[in-house]
Amino acid sequence: MPDDLLPRPLSPSVWPRPRSAGTPARTALAPWVAGALCALPLAALAQNTTDAPPPSPPAPSASAPSAPSAAPAPAPAPAPAPAPAPALAPLRATGLLQETIPDAQRAQMPTFVFGDRIEGQADVRTVIEGNAELRRADTVIRAQRMEYLVEGDLAKAQGQVRINRAGNVYEGKELELRVNAFEGFFTDVQYQFLRNAAHGDSTRVDFIDRDRAVVHNATYTTCQRTDEASWQPDWVLRAKTIHLDMAEEVGTAEGAVLEFKGVPLLPFPYISFPLSEKRKSGLLPPTIGVDSLNGLEYAQPYYWNIAPNRDATLRAAIRAKRGVSAGGEFRYLEPTYRGQLSADVMPSDRLRGHDRWSYAVQHQATVQTGVGGLGLNLNLNRVSDDNYWRDFSRAGQQLTQRLLPGDATLSWGQGDMALQLRTLKWQTLQDTSAPIVPPYDRLPQLHWRYTPTQSLGGGLETRLEADTTRFRAQRSLTGQPNATRSYALAQISRPYLAPAGFITPRLQLHATQYQFDGPLANGQRSASRVLPTFSLDSGLVFEREASYLGRSFVQTLEPRAFYTYTPFRDQRLLPLYDTAANDFNFTTIYTENAFGGHDRLADNNLLTLGVTSRLLDPTTGAEAARFGVAQRLRFSDQDVTLPGSAPLDERLSDLLLGAGLQWTPQWGLDSTVQYNPKTGRSIRSTIGARYSPGNYRTVNAAYRLQRGTSEQIDIGWQWPLNDLWGDKGQELGAGRGQGGGRWYSVGRLNYSLQDRKLVDTVVGLEYDGCCWIGRVVLERLQSSVTTSNTRLLFQLEFVGFSRLSLGASPLASLKQNIPRYQYLREQVSTPSRFSNYD
Repeated sequence: MPDDLLPRPLSPSVWPRPRSAGTPARTALAPWVAGALCALPLAALAQNTTDAPPPSPPAPSASAPSAPSAAPAPAPAPAPAPAPAPALAPLRATGLLQETIPDAQRAQMPTFVFGDRIEGQADVRTVIEGNAELRRADTVIRAQRMEYLVEGDLAKAQGQVRINRAGNVYEGKELELRVNAFEGFFTDVQYQFLRNAAHGDSTRVDFIDRDRAVVHNATYTTCQRTDEASWQPDWVLRAKTIHLDMAEEVGTAEGAVLEFKGVPLLPFPYISFPLSEKRKSGLLPPTIGVDSLNGLEYAQPYYWNIAPNRDATLRAAIRAKRGVSAGGEFRYLEPTYRGQLSADVMPSDRLRGHDRWSYAVQHQATVQTGVGGLGLNLNLNRVSDDNYWRDFSRAGQQLTQRLLPGDATLSWGQGDMALQLRTLKWQTLQDTSAPIVPPYDRLPQLHWRYTPTQSLGGGLETRLEADTTRFRAQRSLTGQPNATRSYALAQISRPYLAPAGFITPRLQLHATQYQFDGPLANGQRSASRVLPTFSLDSGLVFEREASYLGRSFVQTLEPRAFYTYTPFRDQRLLPLYDTAANDFNFTTIYTENAFGGHDRLADNNLLTLGVTSRLLDPTTGAEAARFGVAQRLRFSDQDVTLPGSAPLDERLSDLLLGAGLQWTPQWGLDSTVQYNPKTGRSIRSTIGARYSPGNYRTVNAAYRLQRGTSEQIDIGWQWPLNDLWGDKGQELGAGRGQGGGRWYSVGRLNYSLQDRKLVDTVVGLEYDGCCWIGRVVLERLQSSVTTSNTRLLFQLEFVGFSRLSLGASPLASLKQNIPRYQYLREQVSTPSRFSNYD
């Protein structure tokens, strides 16, 4: 073999592979490169394999000397019995393919060099000319000519230089780089980053270390580059310097200007931006809005990434009609507790003439002790006045309701027992045009429950429950006295279960004691009630194979019968503290009590009969269709009712009809109808349909009727408008859009047929410009019977950089109001450095 094709070791860590000028480079190098590269995984696999059998001795060679002919050859020994096959060691990863290479391992990795011509001095200097290439760990350098100095680990390259460093690519004219430290400079550079596909140009890049770099006279954009000579990005950040920190995944620019469509949009003396989806501290884009309540509004938020498990958002705002406000939100997450604190304050509201404020605290904690687990749950919400929910409808859902809870619960659990101590105090925000009766505070409530997991003898199952609650409220609003109520509930049942059905008899005993702060209408200051309840629940399940519309199914027929009996006790004088009528649906129709809470026990003597049929996929078990009907048959009147309600003397209750259809993943239908057979009219109906043929295409429609109360139509959608002219776009998957240059219509309309007006409206347009997204949303929300708030929301999102909003972010509004709404851009996975591997 000619000497110029032999490997020349420079040092233990530098293995060059020269190329002959007269031979195709890769062909001549194949044995040498394959031998050097393949040796590493084979050696690693050998070191990571245990209990492997020793290698067999080599077989005699044909050229090996034989024994002298005078010595007779010994008789061949009988073949030994085959040894049992050794147990196979479990497969284990070798650790060669790692997303991040540890420093200690990186320092010991070899360096490979390739080229058309290689010359130099061992352990001193190597010069590679023609298709020069240097590889070490996750760094690849290519150039027309390269010089490598062993001392200092310095690579110098000229002519079409390209660096691939863990998937981040730099291309330029001249490079000087200390390879392992990744310290040096690069001139006339074009760069592209792996994490967010951002790229740009620069006159010079100074590499500080493997994670940090300074880019001079730079551009930065996420718009995809084309081959057209006149190509310009739709948006670009031009900066005097950009500091990049790949470890923190953040960039900071100085002397920057953000351009959109060639027009300077915003100047930034200093700005920081993300290089990935990782959180970072810094100023967030300001919010500028106009609405009918506050006028012109400007808010500036600041995000503080305190730690991986803690962060805060601070904000200052000015509203033209009201004044200046400040607020923030703090979040924390620990192994045994987590929570969120938020607050806002406006020192002087010019419209209301007084200070405005709000706060919300959510905290959950659990700790294990030697005698059981302890839990703490806090949910505290308070505002300054009754009009807060109407004036600041964007303050957060928990602070824009009219009933704000202040709830603190301490719980304990051990095995089959649980104990809970709770205090609950409501803040009720009254509206003079539509006042509401405030609920009772619980100051405090003590609750105990015992639910054995092991059944008693004979398959009997039991449950015990006891509770004492102090109910307090303003009597002038409730019209009944405060009280302390205690109750105890004992239950025993014997389930009989079989594959084809079940029967469960159950016996309950409910005892209740009241101590009132003031006299009742009959002068009593205390009351008690003890009532038993018997129920018998039973059902059967029949199955058969069926075929409908060319599809095979398993069809079920599931009849169910539920009987319950509770004797009558006169409860008209007992106040209502936490009790209301149960909703009439397929769950509550098979329960013992018609009321929720413990202040009323219905005197039932009734039988509920129902049947459900399902169509199930025989392979997956998924439900393709469901049909059900149920009705109650009363054997005697129900005399226990709520105040203002007449006894129930109809022998047949309303008929409950339900159906659900999920014939394909694209179509869905659900409906429930409460039908009165005596009047021949539906009392309540809900019909909902959904069509979602793919990503970014969904339409939801619902009709809701509550006879004599409300009748509404609700429609929500997200749909590409380009479909109207035959442009179906590309299927790029969730979070990737459908290609640039596409319009999307989004919205939700809630229309009252009874009042003949729109109640809530959210309509808008989205435009996907590939590397930027524009959104315009008009929102009108009803804040009370007579008032509403209208606002215009605008957002310009520069993908992978920032969002600039006019008004509150429309993304939150769209996500809250449109079922199955999808973001046009959302990172669903972090790209690996191997996805851009040279």
